[in-house]
Amino acid sequence: QVQLVESGGGSVQSGGSLRLSCEVSGHPYGTRCMAWFRQHPGKEREGVASVYMDGTTTYADSVKGRFTISKDNGKNSLQLQMNSLNPEDTATYYCAADLGLGIRSSYFGRCGFDTWGQGTQVTVSS
Repeated sequence: QVQLVESGGGSVQSGGSLRLSCEVSGHPYGTRCMAWFRQHPGKEREGVASVYMDGTTTYADSVKGRFTISKDNGKNSLQLQMNSLNPEDTATYYCAADLGLGIRSSYFGRCGFDTWGQGTQVTVSS
């Protein structure tokens, strides 16, 4: 069974940093594209950052210069380094991947995504 498992969420004060990680299990092949999405309470899920298989990255305007997405192809894992966090970054963050396993439900950057993690909460206090 393919799973995406996020870790690294938590609570931090404004201006602080957090690093999210996502491990892909049950899928021995590479991924065409992976991304981080987030969902604020009562709002639609939105793309934060994505990385294509050629290394091309895309960022939402709201996080450019503060967040960095990276992918470890050898370990089939994804990270999101978040710096200069502010209360508007408070949300549930989801790891997403295009594994070619099903219908793509959301799109960001160059990719659509068919596999999702369970989410990890990030809370930034002022």
